[in-house]
Amino acid sequence: MSARRDGRRVAITGIGVVAPGGVGTKEYWELLTAGRTATRTISLFNAENFRSRIAAEVDFDPLRAGLSRREARMWDRTTQFAVVAAKEALADSGSVDGFDPYRTGVMVGTACGMTTSLEREYAVVSDEGRTWHVDERHGVPYLYDYFLPSSMATELAWIADAQGPVGVLSTGCTSGIDVIGHAADLIRDGAADVMISGASDAAISPITVACFDAIKATSPRNDSPETASRPFDRTRNGFVLGEGAAIFVLEELEHARRRGAHVYAEVSGHATRSNAYSMTGLRPDGAELAEAIRQAMHRARVDPSEIDYVNAHGSATKQNDLHETAAFKRALGEHAYGTPVSSIKSMIGHSLGAICSLEVAASALAIEHSVIPPTANLHEPDPDCDLDFVPLVAREQNTDVVLSVASGFGGFQSAIVLTKPEWTAA
Repeated sequence: MSARRDGRRVAITGIGVVAPGGVGTKEYWELLTAGRTATRTISLFNAENFRSRIAAEVDFDPLRAGLSRREARMWDRTTQFAVVAAKEALADSGSVDGFDPYRTGVMVGTACGMTTSLEREYAVVSDEGRTWHVDERHGVPYLYDYFLPSSMATELAWIADAQGPVGVLSTGCTSGIDVIGHAADLIRDGAADVMISGASDAAISPITVACFDAIKATSPRNDSPETASRPFDRTRNGFVLGEGAAIFVLEELEHARRRGAHVYAEVSGHATRSNAYSMTGLRPDGAELAEAIRQAMHRARVDPSEIDYVNAHGSATKQNDLHETAAFKRALGEHAYGTPVSSIKSMIGHSLGAICSLEVAASALAIEHSVIPPTANLHEPDPDCDLDFVPLVAREQNTDVVLSVASGFGGFQSAIVLTKPEWTAA
């Protein structure tokens, strides 16, 4: 059985990353394979009155990252991350000056958009919330751009001279997978030859932390932030908020071959489903996620025995990890017990819409280097999470076919399959 699909195929030829613990793909991969955690006490604002006071923050200086002072002032942190990651991805892909602008597009994903700047500017125009009738004269000239997440896609399009399909996708925590799947479909359908695609979120702000505090979704392990994110561990008690971005150059495979581009992996299959059940709840049997996995494998023409590694959602909430374990068993059958699984959220937290693109980057790099990143902080495995969750230490292993999955508030369940270039099953 082959991972090839009839017609146009989609390759990843460039990767750019801004993540907790490192700005740049090399630094990101080094952190993951070392099993280091980047979670810490929140420093971006005073969080002393919150239930959860920890996060995985990016040590990010926009000027050092190559932005001008004007760009640093104009753009929300989410856009800054996306632009820096996109520039790295375009440079990594090489020869992009020869792309046909009308055959080049942009699709960017985000869960929260420009939350940080909107919250900051609301405080300014409302005099810290004292005035019901806000005074717009005190807002920055870029306030309207903060209101529209599409402004981020616009900036990426200008950078890449992309005059083809351009847009934004927001499906909460599955945005980072869904946007890549959608961009890949645009290439398969012939609407574009190249798509700059991925997701960015920088929502470590009082309003975001308050929202998750209200539903007790985040870990209150404030005395041990480095070990707070514990996917699949018996002692897990919630996720750790994060931030970051991963942007890719997706390219029609023959287009990439003609210019001699390096191919990290092929995007071979994607599917998404909804549980139509609860805004925050998950069915324990994992049926909807299992169906998304099955459909993604079907599109990739891959069967369960050919999956070499699963990059899990692994949020470290009690219900998600059980739901996900059940979904793997349901979709992969007996092969689930012999397939390595890990969660990088144990190291870089949960950056909402951006995390799934960061996980796709990790999946592509796992194929590139034949290394599976570990699940950090997994010292006491939950007996009900009884699969091979690769605890603590990275594992060298052939990874021709990787499955990455996601669950999101609102009942979204998504899966994507990446395959090694030229991979065919024995």
